[in-house]
Amino acid sequence: MKVFVNFLSIFRILSAFAIIFTIMFNLPWTTCILFVLAAASDWFDGFLARKYNCCTKLGGVLDHIGDKLLVCNTLVMLTLMMPVWFVVIPVIFMIARELYISGLREFLGTQKIEMPVPKARFSMGKIKTTIQMIAIVAFLLWFATFSSVTPTTTNRAVFYLIYVLPKIGIFCLWFALVASIWSAIQYTFTFAEKLKKIK
Repeated sequence: MKVFVNFLSIFRILSAFAIIFTIMFNLPWTTCILFVLAAASDWFDGFLARKYNCCTKLGGVLDHIGDKLLVCNTLVMLTLMMPVWFVVIPVIFMIARELYISGLREFLGTQKIEMPVPKARFSMGKIKTTIQMIAIVAFLLWFATFSSVTPTTTNRAVFYLIYVLPKIGIFCLWFALVASIWSAIQYTFTFAEKLKKIK
């Protein structure tokens, strides 16, 4: 089971880079399906690791890398597809947040001090990641649906999706930004507490 759980994390890492090419080669439905599968694997491997008590340090590292690469790679590609301020600004700040937290962890690592991800079921970091993924799915589904429209398309549901999906994506993107900032503040306070252990 440990091997399978780690495989799911590796699948996310590979998917993060595969998505770059599916977007470059204009395969919107492939991109959307691949991202949904990769995002689902994030929940599934965590569920299996907890249920079968097969959490390992390697698995935790792979899971963390997979999540960050999947979200950050796809967000960067979205900014190339939608170079508008209300997409670019939250993406820049969210990626900056990831670098900031990684820097805090790296410093504490040099002092042999860990700063683990909060284990709470609804921690702000988990909420942030979930909302980010919802935003990305909304945008990718919008691109995929839009690519399917032809001059003969008359299905009202298709046009409704084209209208509402980008609004969902933008709302969730900014909501994720707020959660990212909140989470970064929490990590900063935790970092300050850890610093007290350094003599």
